[in-house]
Amino acid sequence: MKNLLLACALIFLPTSQEAEWKPLFNGKDLEGWTPVGSAAWKVEDGVISGGQDGDPKKSGILATKETYQDFELELDFMIDEHGKYNSGVYLRNDPGKGGRTGYQVNIGRGEAGEFCGGLYYKDWLAKGDEKDTIRKKLEWNSLRILAKGAHIEVTLNGTKVVDFTDPKPDPKLLQKGTLALQTYGAEGHAGWVKFRTLRIRELKG
Repeated sequence: MKNLLLACALIFLPTSQEAEWKPLFNGKDLEGWTPVGSAAWKVEDGVISGGQDGDPKKSGILATKETYQDFELELDFMIDEHGKYNSGVYLRNDPGKGGRTGYQVNIGRGEAGEFCGGLYYKDWLAKGDEKDTIRKKLEWNSLRILAKGAHIEVTLNGTKVVDFTDPKPDPKLLQKGTLALQTYGAEGHAGWVKFRTLRIRELKG
């Protein structure tokens, strides 16, 4: 009986891959984040807003001060609908860099020739919501990203749109790096992207 109870207890113990979820955004200010570039980032009504503040030449990222390697990331986003405006989430980016150095999960729009939830590194690795039927225009959308080594999964509004394992990843893509939110002007127009309820759970073992 003792061995049976021990076995049952082990079944329900957290695995080495499970950790506590923790918020990346406190809902009040940009504590824990670093803006890089000329883009304007602000917090209003519990929402992070990134844009060009009327000047389409402005661009940049908002990067976490902490670095992450293997993780689950969840957030809500909403993007502008003008022209070719799109955004993205950089994974394992080099600290202090304003451009993308690692994988990018795109927050794009079909009208812009982009793919929402698509995975990008020098070229499209997976196109995500290729027909642009899952993303909701000018509404909040949920995004879940799982990064475990060379394996990346992306779930958009409850639908898995990417399940990709890089067959020959550059070793630098698998190292710890920052998470970064992207914004830039397009076609001579300023735009905006908004984020809320960002949280992360690190994966180990």
